[in-house]
Amino acid sequence: MNNILQKALNKSKGPLSIAVINQANCLSSSSINNTWRLKLKTGEELFAKITCKEDFLKLKYEASGLDSLRKFNDPNLIEIPQPLVLTRVENHSILILPWLNFGIGDQRILGKGLALLHQASTTSHPNQFGWEVDGFIGAGNQQGGWRKSWGECFTNLRLLPQLKTAKKWGINSNDWKTLLNQIIVFLDKDKPSPVLVHGDLWSGNFSIQKNGKAVIFDPAIWWADREVDLAMTKLFGGFSNEFYSGYEETWPLKESASSRIELYNLYHILNHANIFGGYYKSQALSSLKSLENHLNT
Repeated sequence: MNNILQKALNKSKGPLSIAVINQANCLSSSSINNTWRLKLKTGEELFAKITCKEDFLKLKYEASGLDSLRKFNDPNLIEIPQPLVLTRVENHSILILPWLNFGIGDQRILGKGLALLHQASTTSHPNQFGWEVDGFIGAGNQQGGWRKSWGECFTNLRLLPQLKTAKKWGINSNDWKTLLNQIIVFLDKDKPSPVLVHGDLWSGNFSIQKNGKAVIFDPAIWWADREVDLAMTKLFGGFSNEFYSGYEETWPLKESASSRIELYNLYHILNHANIFGGYYKSQALSSLKSLENHLNT
């Protein structure tokens, strides 16, 4: 694999095109991708993600997401890795990023930085919700397209595709048409502004570095209600009270935000049910029924 990674650097532009890998250590290996820690002869360290050539678009979407988030980010609070190399070598797709030293620290800086990133993006939003191309949410697909209505975007570009995929394990999307129409009305009442969101903000996609700054990575970006990022932080846990305080002190959420958490997380639960099955299937059905009861009261 050293030879493949060396070829990837040599194909790049700039200083890395003449860089020489002194050591490459495999960090993880799965059916989806492999990750590596590279040490160059200069002493510089890099992070490499390698997947099959057919998954090049996934790495391209990830790199595009990182670049897009960096436009609105305050690097004094959050570091977002800059894609250094994105290429194909033989049967492999490769994304190379700077190496970051993860540690443990106060998550308040992450909350504040995320709020400022969200807020800064509102000055350049496209006056609609969605994203320009099809993307990915973990190993699942995330549909591209645009909608002026937030309710229609979340329902037709996020929930409905997942419900249609769930047909393979027993869900009939037609059974939930009434609920989907109710969701459109419910979300449009809030009238959120489009914000560039990370889109997959669970505890595995952030860290506090040894230098005290936060870092976020592996985004699934789109223009959405900012609450979708905050809702996902509550799905699997791992975010401290300091994180939420940091966000609220910088850009407070509406008092009604808690009423939309279960709905926004339904998207991720359905996605997990479609990818992993198991308990997520019953959790998705339970959430659908809970929302049905909530919106009919």
